[in-house]
Amino acid sequence: MTHTPLVLSGMQPTNTLHLGNYLGALKNWVRMQAEMPCLFCVVDMHAITAEAGYGKPDELARATREVAAAYIAGGVDPERTPIFNQGQVPEHAELAWIFNCVARLGWLDRMTQFKEKSGKHKERASVGLYTYPVLMAADILVYKATHVPVGEDQKQHLELSRDIAQKFNNDFGVPDFFPLPEPVITGHATRVMSLRDGAKKMSKTDESDNSRINLTDDAEAIAGKIKRAKTDPLPLPSSKDELKGRPEAENLLSIYAALADQTLDATIAQFAGQQFSGFKTALSELTVAKLEPITTEMRRLLADPAEIDRILKSGAQKARAIAISVMDEVKKKVGFIT
Repeated sequence: MTHTPLVLSGMQPTNTLHLGNYLGALKNWVRMQAEMPCLFCVVDMHAITAEAGYGKPDELARATREVAAAYIAGGVDPERTPIFNQGQVPEHAELAWIFNCVARLGWLDRMTQFKEKSGKHKERASVGLYTYPVLMAADILVYKATHVPVGEDQKQHLELSRDIAQKFNNDFGVPDFFPLPEPVITGHATRVMSLRDGAKKMSKTDESDNSRINLTDDAEAIAGKIKRAKTDPLPLPSSKDELKGRPEAENLLSIYAALADQTLDATIAQFAGQQFSGFKTALSELTVAKLEPITTEMRRLLADPAEIDRILKSGAQKARAIAISVMDEVKKKVGFIT
């Protein structure tokens, strides 16, 4: 069986999306939608696996609309590419249960993200957090998606998705029923780091708001955060080799390169030997120029939540048309009477 190329990806509606989400994912999604069919979801079911999303229904609904607005403002075209939230497509949960019976405890025990997120008290973590990667596999395979844009921190989960797909195919004697999805890691600055610590990834959950540039930040906030961004006392480097041991310099130069759609080498050559103060001014101006239209459009969209809800419902209907068809096949393979 030759599977039709299809991209599936999504982001959690926990806290506000930031520059790392834009450069590491959204900017690439916009390009991908012109290359092959895509589905982009707001993963609200994943959001309730953690305290930031669980037990806060009003906040979850608000954040879901905000993430959807960011997708649209960032350039995803809902007329061409369905945008929807998981919660409106119950087949995600239905396939996840079947995959819970396909996956093995040993596989999940090896997932490093659960160990990191549960910390020293894993017995207090939700079962949902533990089986998060199984739901991720269902998100992908309920559409038989072939390509998944992921960051480095999600590659292990995608490997698990491939393992689950392969085991299902083997167990039920249906070679190539599910595709083995391929990771897509593209573009500059796919891993944007914190403005306060170049060794840490920029995060929605970092306690310091100065560690990230939110997509909702205005020009003044962006300029202030970049001005305060951590640097080192040396001038900007003249080559990549000079970036070794300078994570903050590498991060800021990589951000500039990604926003300017140029290589890191070209950016290094552009600012070689200069002081950080002048470079930060240039970076601020470029960041504002790129993000301000997105922020403005997000505000316009969020002023009409009913329209966002309409877009999400329409996207869910299109997504379900695929998911229901796949689940009908899965149920027959498993032996469910329908």
